[in-house]
Amino acid sequence: MKKTKQHTASKNIKNLTSPKGMRDIINEEYYSFQGFFEKAQEVAVYYGFKPIETPILEHIEVFTSAIGEGTDIIDKEMYTLKTKGGDHLALKPEHTASLMRSYIEKGMQNMPQPVMFYQYGPVFRHDNPQRGRYRQFWQFDLDSLGSDKSIVDALVIKVGMSILEEAGAQNLSVDINSIGDKECRHAYMKELTSYYRKHINELAHIDRERLKTNPLRILDSKEEKTKEVNENAPDAISFLCAPCKKHFKEVLEYLEEMNIGYNINKNLVRGLSYYTRTVFEIIEKTGAEDGTPLTLAGGGRYDYLARQIGSKKDVPAVGFSIGVDRIISSSWYKKLSPRILKKPKIYFIQLGSEAKLKSLNIIEILRKVHIPIAQSLSKDSLSSQLAIAEKLGVPYALIFGVKEAIENSVIVRDMSNRSQETVKLNKLLEYLKEIK
Repeated sequence: MKKTKQHTASKNIKNLTSPKGMRDIINEEYYSFQGFFEKAQEVAVYYGFKPIETPILEHIEVFTSAIGEGTDIIDKEMYTLKTKGGDHLALKPEHTASLMRSYIEKGMQNMPQPVMFYQYGPVFRHDNPQRGRYRQFWQFDLDSLGSDKSIVDALVIKVGMSILEEAGAQNLSVDINSIGDKECRHAYMKELTSYYRKHINELAHIDRERLKTNPLRILDSKEEKTKEVNENAPDAISFLCAPCKKHFKEVLEYLEEMNIGYNINKNLVRGLSYYTRTVFEIIEKTGAEDGTPLTLAGGGRYDYLARQIGSKKDVPAVGFSIGVDRIISSSWYKKLSPRILKKPKIYFIQLGSEAKLKSLNIIEILRKVHIPIAQSLSKDSLSSQLAIAEKLGVPYALIFGVKEAIENSVIVRDMSNRSQETVKLNKLLEYLKEIK
């Protein structure tokens, strides 16, 4: 008898575990994620942002042309595949390039500008998993496309701060910088490259390679040797042209007006090559387990991204991403409950086959009038079901047995004093309204 392919494949599975850097999200952790998303969505909608969801897979060029060589994402972190039809695709390592692709493809430039979106979902990067960092992780993004006004930069920062504060963050500040635009960045890049060439022997090996492809990325280096060199590196703000200076000054004035504390960080460039002008990170100053600063969100302006991925025109845009996994695992997180989670007011108990047969119909009556209940229909004994009701602290139990099934009635028991009353099913909703 021939072994089937399925049988052979199952024998080859050595251990049933999720892939490295990825995990199952269940129970309270799942609800924590959902609760955060609902709160972030609520704040975003209030400020006029609308939802969008882009595919998990994109043509690889969307990211290679947008994010750029010399970045960790492109050089070593993307998950890529080739389809049977010959397409080269990548799992999204971030949301922004996909959003801009959608903006161009759907002709959104013909809509009233700016268009403002939020999106939420998993992204994938094949980096080394660490505590609180995963290869599949969740981001909440907020973006405004179609306006170069400084107030839009301030708006997205304010919305990000509001979302994080409502999630429980208390000591927030903003690290901010301006890296200029195409009018003034060339002179800065020339000076920066010259500086690094003078100190090339002091740079870490990876940063010597970045000097050939993306010198700005060296400012963002995590290598200790390079950090020392960066202390005296030329700063972008000194090279800003008049329009960029004015734009940056206005952004800071808006932050001051809103009492948002900020720190001008001359080495902040963010890790992606598409940024221009404003770049920022929102930091919880004592957010990490050891009381050190924890970066919760980051973003900036990306006015040239559209042209990088194929548009004939630039599209001024600004946005940020919030790393949701990092928030959910923080001790200060409020553990926001999703709206679907309502504390049950009633525990439904059924006894006997006749009652079990009709149970789902009674539960549906309660669902339609939005009365939250708990139940364990697979249980059979009264004592086991009452024990669960007591453990959950539910104020009332509905007991539906064989006698009640025949008489179209139900017993309503007050769990606090064990008193109970028999109520006809056609009067049940009216009765329950009185005891709420």
